[in-house]
Amino acid sequence: MANDVKLKEMVERMNLKNLTPDVDMAKKRIEVPDVNRPALQLSGYFEHFDCERVQIIGYVEYTFLEKMADDKKEEIYSTLLSYQIPCIIFCRNLPPEELFLKMAEKAGVPVFITEKKTSEFTSELIRWLNVQLAPCISIHGVLVDVYGVGVLIMGESGIGKSEAALELIKRGHRLVSDDVVEIRKVSDETLVGTAPDITRHFIELRGIGIVDVKTLFGVQSVRETQNIDLVITLEDWNKEKEYDRLGLEEEYTEFLGNKVVCHQLPIRPGRNLAIIVETAAINHRQKKMGYNAAQELYKRVQQNLARK
Repeated sequence: MANDVKLKEMVERMNLKNLTPDVDMAKKRIEVPDVNRPALQLSGYFEHFDCERVQIIGYVEYTFLEKMADDKKEEIYSTLLSYQIPCIIFCRNLPPEELFLKMAEKAGVPVFITEKKTSEFTSELIRWLNVQLAPCISIHGVLVDVYGVGVLIMGESGIGKSEAALELIKRGHRLVSDDVVEIRKVSDETLVGTAPDITRHFIELRGIGIVDVKTLFGVQSVRETQNIDLVITLEDWNKEKEYDRLGLEEEYTEFLGNKVVCHQLPIRPGRNLAIIVETAAINHRQKKMGYNAAQELYKRVQQNLARK
């Protein structure tokens, strides 16, 4: 579970200019993925103030401050900066006045500026914070992007997950993570998978060792993140077990409370895993677009029986 984000990471990611370099932000953390535009606070209303959020000053707040009397400004600034605010960001390259910067430095509140429009910057920041602060787990598996479908390949160690991923890469698809996949719950519908920094773009092949996919196959063969749309679990072929041969009903697996479509794929010599995974991904996309081959076959059988 992600609990906070270093303020320095946000500054680098959002390309912000620091207007208070003397303020130490080494220990500053962001714990909430939402932001706040302190319009009511600048007018003097501080009840229910979300001070734990990143504070954003847009054009409306800026022009409101410009028309405020100097003695009132000092009072509002003093009250605003007395809260434990992570930081304050001015958008549209609107420069804060010297009084505000001096009081912010004295209060230890970092102030930044960006050239982006307020709405554009706000949505980008919230989207990034939602990913960084989302509940997170690590699972054993391989995540690949197959025709835009995020396929998580799972199974026991040594069953052939990495080999299947390598064949998919050779066929033009992209690797997200091998061996360990970090899964973040961005929303009640979306799970996003990434690779740990230390193993990103690497694949382990037994008998060969570590392979750098990005170096061998180029930047087009990897990607940083991918939504998890489909789970394929590899298992040894069991003659005693009944496997689904029609696919009329979907099976699901659950991560962090979110359900994802799951297929059990039995392994035996001669089966081309990469082509099967590729086909499963295309079939999943087709179902999302409203066509289910199994249901179509079922309708044809029913119609044929009715005619007879």
